[in-house]
Amino acid sequence: MSAAADIPKKPARAWQRMLSGRRLDLLDPSPLDVEIGDIAHGLARVARWNGQTAGPHVFSVAQHSLLVEAIGGALDPRLGARERLELLLHDAPEYVIGDIISPLKNAIGDAYRSVERRLLAAIRQRFGLEAPSPALARLVKRADRIAAAIEATRLAGFSSAEADGIFGRPPALPPEIQAEIERLIAGWPTADAQSCYLARFATLQREV
Repeated sequence: MSAAADIPKKPARAWQRMLSGRRLDLLDPSPLDVEIGDIAHGLARVARWNGQTAGPHVFSVAQHSLLVEAIGGALDPRLGARERLELLLHDAPEYVIGDIISPLKNAIGDAYRSVERRLLAAIRQRFGLEAPSPALARLVKRADRIAAAIEATRLAGFSSAEADGIFGRPPALPPEIQAEIERLIAGWPTADAQSCYLARFATLQREV
């Protein structure tokens, strides 16, 4: 046996350095290494639909998260700030692991989802949120699918029939939410998406 064979292999790096200076372990994330500035920075730079959206700017996960929070609030106006934070942060792990489209997630299986779950648990703990109740989890999923259906037809080139078959036909939403949807559904410059996400988080956190 060669001498090289006796040298133990160095463990593969599982952490990412954040611009805040934090070093986030992707496989064993600590809430202490989670910063909302890093989340907003990352999500504003992650493109939904693999970037295959119309317009001069990408449609970011930060904007999608704002859209889901707005839709969830319209579906259930009784929601408090904690529940709306759950909606806003539902895709927060993508600030480090990216937005993998559903067909690829299904092909990868549980490997991606297990990392995603651990990150989301650390994010919730960092901001004092409990795991959502089954009812809230269903609401988040419903709002997410409605947002995806809107994005699909407005930005990603899907026909209405195609989007309805994949995501389900979106319900009629209250007129007062339509203006907010129109504001959120166009791609924004990165700095605008980042600042709006941070501002909305700050507003909700003050109300918790």
